[in-house]
Amino acid sequence: MNVVILAAGMGTRLGMPHPKPLTPLADGRSIMRQQLDNLSRLDPAVTIVVGFHAEEVMRHAPDTRFVYNERYEQTNTSKSLLKALRLVPPGGVLWLNGDVVFDPRLLERVASVTAEDRSFVCVNTEACGEEEVKYTASSDGLIEKLSKSVVGGFGEAVGINYIASADRATLVEHLEACTDTDYFERGIESAIETAGMPVLALDISEYFVVEVDFAGDLERANVEVGRTVTSAA
Repeated sequence: MNVVILAAGMGTRLGMPHPKPLTPLADGRSIMRQQLDNLSRLDPAVTIVVGFHAEEVMRHAPDTRFVYNERYEQTNTSKSLLKALRLVPPGGVLWLNGDVVFDPRLLERVASVTAEDRSFVCVNTEACGEEEVKYTASSDGLIEKLSKSVVGGFGEAVGINYIASADRATLVEHLEACTDTDYFERGIESAIETAGMPVLALDISEYFVVEVDFAGDLERANVEVGRTVTSAA
């Protein structure tokens, strides 16, 4: 399986001196190490998109492949994902934001759908605020709208996604049309609107997931990580 981690951004909102994916968690691992450990059960080919403090991130994960977004200060996740999709081997691609802390059991749910090579966006049905990417879906469970500005959203897109091999070229085309400041969700939404690309809203509400944008998010992640480590011990 091709897996891409988007870790090029500066992550200024969290206020840390290092790249956000390297933020330490309560169990001593960084966010990125937690991701890589979780993903290892899939035996994936991992590519990390780097930019801000690229060498520091690369030292943290020496056994993976890297793509460098040299314009990380001017571009958003649409262009980081575009770079990766142009370079990773053919086939479907699972990708995640580099600031997502998640329950590894979520990957069992994900694997059942990637086996079908079907495009999806992982979502939960929790109430979410202005900063979260929200979604709406059709009666048959396909994404209709996907952005921070969605009104009346059903819940949150949590930053873990998959593009099927048959849909990959379409997504690349729409990521190319995105502006530098667009998030990758705009490319997905555009492909749905104009090309009819089917993207499943994959409900993973039963599993813990948080994108660490602010200090409160990090506190939530550490409570969960601490609870998991304690119960395992």
